[in-house]
Amino acid sequence: MDYHSIYESWRADPEKFWMDAAKNIDWHKKPTFALNHSNAPLYEWYTDSFVNTCFNAVDRHVKNGRADQTAIIYDSPVTEKQLHLTYKDLLEKTSLLAGALINKGITKGDRVIIYMPMVPEAIIAMLACARIGAIHSVVFGGFASNELAVRIDDAQPKTILAASCGIEPGRIIEYKPLIDEAIELSEHKPECVVILQRPEAQASLMPGRDFDWEEFQLDAKPADCVMVEGNHPAYILYTSGTTGAPKGVVRPTAGHLVALHWSMKNIYDVDPGDVFWAASDVGWVVGHSYICYAPLIHGNTSVLFEGKPVGTPDAGTFWRVISEHKVKSFFTAPTAFRAIKREDPEGKFKSKYDLSCLKALYLAGERADPDTIYWAQNLLGVPVIDHWWQTETGWTIVGNPMGIEALPIKVGSPSVPMPGYDVRILDNDGKELPKGELGAVAIKLPLPPGTLPTLWNAEERFKNSYLSTFPGFYETGDAGLIDDDGYLYIMARTDDVINVAGHRLSTGAMEEALSNHSDVAECAVIGVSDQLKGQVPLGFLCLTNGVNRPHKEIVDECIQLVRDQIGPVASFKLATVVARLPKTRSGKILRATMVKIADNQEFKMPATIDDPTILDEIKEALIALGYAN
Repeated sequence: MDYHSIYESWRADPEKFWMDAAKNIDWHKKPTFALNHSNAPLYEWYTDSFVNTCFNAVDRHVKNGRADQTAIIYDSPVTEKQLHLTYKDLLEKTSLLAGALINKGITKGDRVIIYMPMVPEAIIAMLACARIGAIHSVVFGGFASNELAVRIDDAQPKTILAASCGIEPGRIIEYKPLIDEAIELSEHKPECVVILQRPEAQASLMPGRDFDWEEFQLDAKPADCVMVEGNHPAYILYTSGTTGAPKGVVRPTAGHLVALHWSMKNIYDVDPGDVFWAASDVGWVVGHSYICYAPLIHGNTSVLFEGKPVGTPDAGTFWRVISEHKVKSFFTAPTAFRAIKREDPEGKFKSKYDLSCLKALYLAGERADPDTIYWAQNLLGVPVIDHWWQTETGWTIVGNPMGIEALPIKVGSPSVPMPGYDVRILDNDGKELPKGELGAVAIKLPLPPGTLPTLWNAEERFKNSYLSTFPGFYETGDAGLIDDDGYLYIMARTDDVINVAGHRLSTGAMEEALSNHSDVAECAVIGVSDQLKGQVPLGFLCLTNGVNRPHKEIVDECIQLVRDQIGPVASFKLATVVARLPKTRSGKILRATMVKIADNQEFKMPATIDDPTILDEIKEALIALGYAN
């Protein structure tokens, strides 16, 4: 069948479509129906089933003849180490860690925070939690202590599984001091912290609370899988909110299994046994969906890469990994390719490697600019597929279903909606707009399996954040249009979440940090275009009256403040002092207009602006920083 036939088969009978897809999962108790709409608009899937994620990702492959197939290829240029773990190895390590967690009183429904770098133990930790029905929350190792503390207080974990350090090119980031400070800051106190000691930095352990990773498992017995209800949360993953407070996206177990399994063949065109590589991080949704869960559920070999696209050691590291490990399908962010292009514009490093194994490159996480796509296409000679999805959805909303039918690529568009997603373009009143007109991108409810049913302990916030603007629709927070062929074009964010190198970060959280500076009376943070990272944050500071310190001192302190409170991942390096901020008469800061000035885009003078001359002052400040030329 072609794409249109499959999409229409879903539209004609969604229940049958998703019950058929569910046949690819090993159930303890099979579902008798797919969609549960009893609590609409909070929809759930496969709620009368019982199932276990770890069993589907590990045990069943061992039982079905894949015991000796490599499950995980760990490739770490920063430590010059490689490791191959078979499905049998993964079963042994996962069940033993699960047993150790049980010994510490961790049971179904308990939360476990995982604060680890890109090491095999991170995957083992995720699967061990899933094995016993514990709910994991992976926190990116680059986040600062107060960000970790916020997540500790929200998730209230019994245990933190962590490593002694993360390794970046030229530096080692010790995790233990960050964890200690986070626990001190948080109201909730985890019962224990388990540390994987890495030779690059040994952590000091607090007696009674902290445990060495190996010693923690000495008395453990391998644990069996605990079957959970279909709507039992597999994990919580925090994503930036417009208010600065992170939102805990809940991922339901059964729908997650069904959707991710469906995606591997139909979207990424891999068969069981093929090597799949998502060059992301376990702290982000791509790491959850396409480093850990989907490849293993589908019986693939997944590459776990601890390095960078450049500098570990050079701009050819991606080509080495693809060639060496025979990667068939490769998924990364456009930022990575922009970095490679900047270092090696002629692609000379590629000539050293045989990339005949590679069949397609997939880009997501931020808008893929045409220059980068054309450069990658010319260099690699394979289809370069942009696709669009969100932390909230967990898998592709709009893409090119290469395993069904390779649709024509339109550069600038992530292509067409996947089954389960009825994408519409709406005006401010919720009315559907004609083809080609720009509006809010919304998805008609219900969302498909695997997407968020709610936020962790925040049902009203979920409704207010996603369901209230357009009743009957999920609000994506993006603006775009659909062309006459049904291709979607994402044009901009409709809120204040910016995309820095594929990481969605809240400018509101950065403003909150800047406001803590004693000399700052008012501030605004916008995302400005950056050739390498897609966007970078830029801060405008209005100082308290009477402050006469050098502006550079204050700017430097503010930059450090954001680094301390948000973390280096924010990439906050640009700020300037201004006399005032452009506002509407009602007091709303005109951030979108400031962004257009910075990016040299045409803009219409807002009708509600309080004083138009302020925009000239903003432009002068931007020119001084190298923007708005």
